[in-house]
Amino acid sequence: MIPLVSNSLILSAVLFTIGVVGVMIHRHPVMIFMCVELMLNAANLSLVAFNKQHYAENWHAVDGQVYAFMVIAIAAAEVAVGLAIIVSLFKRRARVDVDEVNQLRN
Repeated sequence: MIPLVSNSLILSAVLFTIGVVGVMIHRHPVMIFMCVELMLNAANLSLVAFNKQHYAENWHAVDGQVYAFMVIAIAAAEVAVGLAIIVSLFKRRARVDVDEVNQLRN
């Protein structure tokens, strides 16, 4: 029988791999941000899974949940800044492409 932690880590690895492939394949910035969020959620899942394993040994351990909460807060800030950049690109040009990001320097 496979323990719950192993299942969670396998799911986390699959989600992270899907996110990496999505970042490599997609050209639209919103899709890239969604794939980055998928990778961050996979990292959160692994943090909570490792904390669940550690919690069985020490019932005071909440480190994984605290780190997951910090990752969620940082991801929210990253999305806010990223979407502001995308809106700025869209205002300059009607077409948003990842390769044209260097045009914000002008």
